[in-house]
Amino acid sequence: MRNDNKAIKLLMVDDEVGFAEVLRKRLSRRGILVETAYRGEDAVRMLREKEFDVAVLDLKLEGMDGIEILKVFKMLAPELPVLMLTGHGCEKAAAESIRLGVADYLSKPVDFELLLEKVRQVCIRKEDVHEKD
Repeated sequence: MRNDNKAIKLLMVDDEVGFAEVLRKRLSRRGILVETAYRGEDAVRMLREKEFDVAVLDLKLEGMDGIEILKVFKMLAPELPVLMLTGHGCEKAAAESIRLGVADYLSKPVDFELLLEKVRQVCIRKEDVHEKD
C-alpha cells in the first residue's frame, strides 16, 4: 500500500499551456508534485532524467503526438502508468493507446475529481504490484 506521506510525482504532458497550468495548480493543491512538459521531446528528456509515479499525456501534440510519446515512455519506463487525455475523440487512437498499455483514456474537458481518482488508483495499483514482487 502506498505511504500517504509520500507525494505522488506526476509528469503532465500537454501543449495547451493554460489547461496544463490549471491542472498543475489543482493537483498541487491536493499534494501531488507535478512537472509539466509542453512538447513531447521535453517529456522524453524529463522521463530520462527523473522518476515519476504516473504520467498524464495529451493525445494531440505538435511534433511528437501522444501515441509516439507513449511508445517511448513504455520503452524507457515500462511500469510507468500513463493516463491519456484528448479533446479529439478518436476511436482508432484510443484503441492504439490501449493496445500500447495506457492505464486509462479520458476525454477533455476532463472532470478534475475523476482525473484525481484515476491518478490515485493507478499509483495504488503500481505500489501493490511492487509489494507482490
